[in-house]
Amino acid sequence: MELIFPHWPMWIVCRKEDGKIIMRVGVLALQGAFIEHEKTLKNLGCETIQVRKREHLENIDGLIIPGGESTTIGKLMNDFNLTGPIKELAEKGLPIFGTCAGLIIMAKEITNSSQPCLGMMNISVHRNAFGRQVDSFETDLHIEGLGQEPFRAVFIRAPYIETVNEGVEVLATVDEKIVFAREKNFMAAAFHPELTDDTRVHELFLNCCKTFHNLR
Repeated sequence: MELIFPHWPMWIVCRKEDGKIIMRVGVLALQGAFIEHEKTLKNLGCETIQVRKREHLENIDGLIIPGGESTTIGKLMNDFNLTGPIKELAEKGLPIFGTCAGLIIMAKEITNSSQPCLGMMNISVHRNAFGRQVDSFETDLHIEGLGQEPFRAVFIRAPYIETVNEGVEVLATVDEKIVFAREKNFMAAAFHPELTDDTRVHELFLNCCKTFHNLR
């Protein structure tokens, strides 16, 4: 059974099974770690769709932009005519979560780069800021909204957020570098939450989707 809620934006359609609303989340699947995000979302009871074409953006309740190679992802988004439609949905309130390369894609400003991006989130970012692949690391993060238990975060050729501007909430830092932030319907993380068994960051994103729905 599908339910269309008249006071919600027209693109939001949820399926109902046994009285429970099933979220449908798109994962941008042009390059990068999209399969791992899909597995996490499915374990949390979501339906997922791999987004490669404009029509794949229809009837989704949220969108994840995964880690990978940000320049390649940005170029492919343009080649597949996805940049404009994603920005249109973002302006209408669609929750979007970017991880690692996804964070870079979402930023309004990328230091020393003119690569293609969405330019939606009111932050500036520094690419590969923690070093090369050999400098990848794991660390415990204390994330606002996830309680006292730390989140074991995986950083791979990770960026960090250099500056946050009006409306952006900092959720986590490493050595005073911002690695997780939220702004309205946007979330962006410099790490890879999909590479751990801890699902709390994805749950935080799904809570944003539900909150947004309840306000419509």
